[in-house]
Amino acid sequence: MSLQQGQRFHELRAQNQVLKKAVVDEQANSTTLKEQLKQRDQSLRRQEQEMDSLSFRNQQLAKRVELLQEELVASETKGKKGKSKGDSPSQHGLQTQSVFDEDLQKKIEENERLHIQFYEADEQHRKREAELKARLEELEKNAEQHQTAVDGLAKKYVETIERLQGDKARLEVKAQSLEMEAKECRVRSEECQQQLRRCQTELRTQMKQSSSVIQEKVPFNDTKFSDYNSLNVPAHNRRHQLKARDVASQALSFIQDLVAALLNFHSYTEQRIHIYPLDSSIEPISPLNQKFSQYLHENAVYVRPLEDSFVQLYQSITEDTVTALETVVKLRDFASNFSSYTHFLQKILPYQLKSLEEECEAPLCTAALTAKNQELQSDVKKVTSVFEKLQNYINLLALPCVRQDAMPQTSVAAVFTQLAACLHSLHDSVKEMSKHYNQKASMEQELPTVTQKLCTTTECLLGSLCSLTSSTGKIATFFSNNLDFFTSSGYSPRGSTVTLNPLQAESMLANKKRAAAFIHALKRPRAPSVPYSEALSNRRVLTSSTESREGLTQQVQQSLEKIARLEQEKEHWLLEAQLGKVRLEKENQRIAELEAQLAAAALGGSPDSQRAAAAGAPPPNHEEAEAEQSPAGQQTPTTALCTSLVGMLCTTPSVDHVGDEESREQLIKSHYMCRVGELTTQLQISDSKAVHFHSECRALAKRLTIAEKARETLSEDVKLANQKITHLQDELATTKRSYEDQLSMMSDHLCSMNETLSKQREEIDTLKLGSKVNTKKNKSR
Repeated sequence: MSLQQGQRFHELRAQNQVLKKAVVDEQANSTTLKEQLKQRDQSLRRQEQEMDSLSFRNQQLAKRVELLQEELVASETKGKKGKSKGDSPSQHGLQTQSVFDEDLQKKIEENERLHIQFYEADEQHRKREAELKARLEELEKNAEQHQTAVDGLAKKYVETIERLQGDKARLEVKAQSLEMEAKECRVRSEECQQQLRRCQTELRTQMKQSSSVIQEKVPFNDTKFSDYNSLNVPAHNRRHQLKARDVASQALSFIQDLVAALLNFHSYTEQRIHIYPLDSSIEPISPLNQKFSQYLHENAVYVRPLEDSFVQLYQSITEDTVTALETVVKLRDFASNFSSYTHFLQKILPYQLKSLEEECEAPLCTAALTAKNQELQSDVKKVTSVFEKLQNYINLLALPCVRQDAMPQTSVAAVFTQLAACLHSLHDSVKEMSKHYNQKASMEQELPTVTQKLCTTTECLLGSLCSLTSSTGKIATFFSNNLDFFTSSGYSPRGSTVTLNPLQAESMLANKKRAAAFIHALKRPRAPSVPYSEALSNRRVLTSSTESREGLTQQVQQSLEKIARLEQEKEHWLLEAQLGKVRLEKENQRIAELEAQLAAAALGGSPDSQRAAAAGAPPPNHEEAEAEQSPAGQQTPTTALCTSLVGMLCTTPSVDHVGDEESREQLIKSHYMCRVGELTTQLQISDSKAVHFHSECRALAKRLTIAEKARETLSEDVKLANQKITHLQDELATTKRSYEDQLSMMSDHLCSMNETLSKQREEIDTLKLGSKVNTKKNKSR
């Protein structure tokens, strides 16, 4: 397709160049012709001026001739008067007269010749001017046409170029996609071939295993013998049941339409009997028609059960039942109701025929009406006989549900086929009856005694016949379309064509219920799953967070180490707390001893003060004791021992500076504890920052590797694109060269053609001039 378009484009481009050259040549020709026209106009003006001068000279000569004639007349009169004067003057006058006559004759001939030349030149100039104008108009029209054609072709070429470029790009994309698809198909075909080989090997092994199991475990194959196979229970066919349900619902709607049409037909027939041929409101009808009307009045008793029994048949066909001729018991009720309706039709058939004969015996009945009534009699007989055939086939189909061996399985298809043919014949006979009733109604309309009541009843009867025709046609087509379903055996043991036993149907339903209960027991509520979109987003999050997994593990390890270190410090501080308790107890004992010594020292003084102190004064504290002991000069050498994180702070032999040392130790402790807390927080922050930076570095390194891979792929794509561009440039260069060669060849050809055309024009001009010269010579001769 693209090659053809390219060739077409080359041809159109070459034609465009040729047309451009032709347009330029025609424009040059038009300019030359315009110049020639200007020259012709100038020569025409020159000739007009010469003509004016010649006409002026002609007038002068005419005046001179008139003067000479007047002089001649005067000389003649003078000659007559003076004859006596002698011959010499008369001779002289005659000579002068002859000279004047010759001169006048020459001037007249010259004037005539000049008139002829001027007329010829004027005619030639007019013809040439008309030809040049016509040619100029034609050339201008051609130039306009060529210009429009060139513009159209240029637009067309631009559009074709754009379209071809778009097609080329689209085809390239399509070719790439097809190549990718071909590669994928090759890969898939290889995978499929491998799967096929695996499946073949598995099937061979399974076949060997199953054949060995069958040979070892199965004593006999029951499907080989029809007697044994008939004892097998077939599987439940749910698809068959759904199809049967659908077909029964469609048939129910058609049966309802048929029942409504039959009820209307019998009711309107009864009304027509009371109106024609005798009106029951004016005079009594015949006893035959009275009996016929009484039977027709009972039509609902026979027609309504058809619909009711088929509704019951439709309701008996469900998904949980087995639908076959042997199990559909309600079909027997429908067959009995159809038989009763057929007996009803047989009972009213003679009355209907006699009623039509009475219509023929009416006084205003024409021969055409009689013929139509006879045709209707034959139609009624056909319809009744077709209903009898349908009754027989429906009864045959209802027999297997009563007795299983009543009808062989091979005859079921033939019965259904004959039933479909009977339905088509019923439609044809009802259609013929409707057509004859229409013709009869149109003839009865022309009778003078037809009333409006009869017309309306006839119209209603014709409408019921039309609906009966359509319903029978629908039933016939429906039955023919589903004939394959009716003739197929939906339920039979595998590999056998034996009919279904009702006991097998019961066991089949029991097996179905048991299997449904087992499947229901196996079914468990599915665990809640994550939606697909959420799973994709989670996967992206997980893939993005894989870079920081190792960092997080390092952080966990560091945090675990910190926890272990803190546990060690906790144990250390617990030990220090226990030591502090021991020291506190020792200090308390020492204080108690000091108080005892103080009390003993006080007893050595006044007894009143000792009593007062023992009675109500509180015991002095450690500082007061020290303050009291210091002026007294009693100093107990005690050694203050401190153990903490800083080590041994001081060893003082005095008790005065114990409080200051403790406060100082507490201050140092609190300072160093605050400092340690700040350093731990800074260490944790720096550790977290280091882990974060490490994870970021790892993520950046992975991104860098991915970017390098993408860069490599893009570089390969760029290389491929550059190769394609070079290839396309080479193709473009080759096409340009071919176009330039073609254009040069076409230009050379056009130049040669122009040269030949110019030569031909010169030859034509020379021939025209030669022909004009020859014509002038012939005219002068």
